[in-house]
Amino acid sequence: MMEPKERRRIIDLVRREVVPAIGCTEPIAVALCVAKACETLGTRPDHIAVSLSANILKNAMGVGIPGTGMVGLPIAVALGALCGHSSYGLEVLADVTPQLVEQGKAYIAEGRIDIGMKDGECDKLYIEIHAEADGHEACAIIQGGHTTFTHVSLDGVVCETTDNSQATVDDCQETDDDSWLSLRKVYEFATTAPLDEIDFINQARTLNESAANESLKSNYGHRLGKTLTRPLGRGILGDSIFSHILSQTALACDARMAGAMVPVMSNSGSGNQGICATMPVVTFAEENHNTAEELTRALMLSHLTAIYIKQSLGRLSALCGCVVASTGSSCGITYLMGGEYPQVVAAVKNMIANLTGMICDGAKPSCTLKLTSGVSTAVLSAMLAMSGECVTSVEGIIDDDVDRSIHNLTHIGKDAMCETDRCVLNIMTSKQKS
Repeated sequence: MMEPKERRRIIDLVRREVVPAIGCTEPIAVALCVAKACETLGTRPDHIAVSLSANILKNAMGVGIPGTGMVGLPIAVALGALCGHSSYGLEVLADVTPQLVEQGKAYIAEGRIDIGMKDGECDKLYIEIHAEADGHEACAIIQGGHTTFTHVSLDGVVCETTDNSQATVDDCQETDDDSWLSLRKVYEFATTAPLDEIDFINQARTLNESAANESLKSNYGHRLGKTLTRPLGRGILGDSIFSHILSQTALACDARMAGAMVPVMSNSGSGNQGICATMPVVTFAEENHNTAEELTRALMLSHLTAIYIKQSLGRLSALCGCVVASTGSSCGITYLMGGEYPQVVAAVKNMIANLTGMICDGAKPSCTLKLTSGVSTAVLSAMLAMSGECVTSVEGIIDDDVDRSIHNLTHIGKDAMCETDRCVLNIMTSKQKS
């Protein structure tokens, strides 16, 4: 069993990366930064200037903002100023009401918000807010992490000690120190840590199941989750564990991407990744009659695998986060099927061989389709692994060593797909102008 000090380090990591969030984390992080700037200013701003990295801009263009019935950044910025509380973290807009939404619309119509891309080089996750009123200006900057403030000032004077421990100047430096984790260590921790130390991971089940249940009460997004539960979906896919895994995952994502006012448990700064790392594992465990302990350990294995992969990929990239999270869920499902470390390794390699290259083209309702693609592959990869089948090192980017295979995946996503990222953003912004 691991030493207590190393277990504590991993637990602290998971607690930082698996947290509740209301709404898509990119526009919500912008609202959080606006709230901090406005609190520092001490009054409602006459004008707010927003400078964002390309990846933040991409992920905030087409996603629903909780409690508003609207999409995009302007309403997120307005509500961050009108009712945001920075102490709420990624639940910053929890106090939104219909009356405040109307005030937000008026604030936007008055031309008080300017949104643009940050000039020059910056972190892939970068948010800079300047709020002005009565001759004073407050500035707040988030970078490196969705809740990591690296600068807060009033009239040019730094007025708050900020936590720079998680921040980076260069996104490529964000993950240099990931060598202390490996897939074997992830597996060992998840399967041997004292249950009372990891039981907190079950909060992910509670929140994300609630989001799926909420989705059945209304028509969210493209309604993929509902479609899969209806006669059409059942008639094509059947009434099976597989179809239930797909529908439960899709339901939670439908609600979140359409702006339902429900929190989900995120992973590595993404609610969709949290859903994808949770719902397939929970659904399989329920229908496979796994024990409560097995589910807890499978959830930890799933979430920690996703965190481990994201350490070398970076928080935002051109690679869709569902690739990472569904790889985690495949590990969890494999464990619930009775698999041990060799089978988990095989599941990871099978996942990488299939899903590498899926692009991120922003957060939006159609993300549900991508999550469902990732989750279906997670189940297939687990089944193959349990049958003794594993993609070999003579095939594509797979290496004999599973950790090198993971780093091959993240190298492609972080470095090789940079031009893809720029191309996707150019296409998206050109559509906005046309």
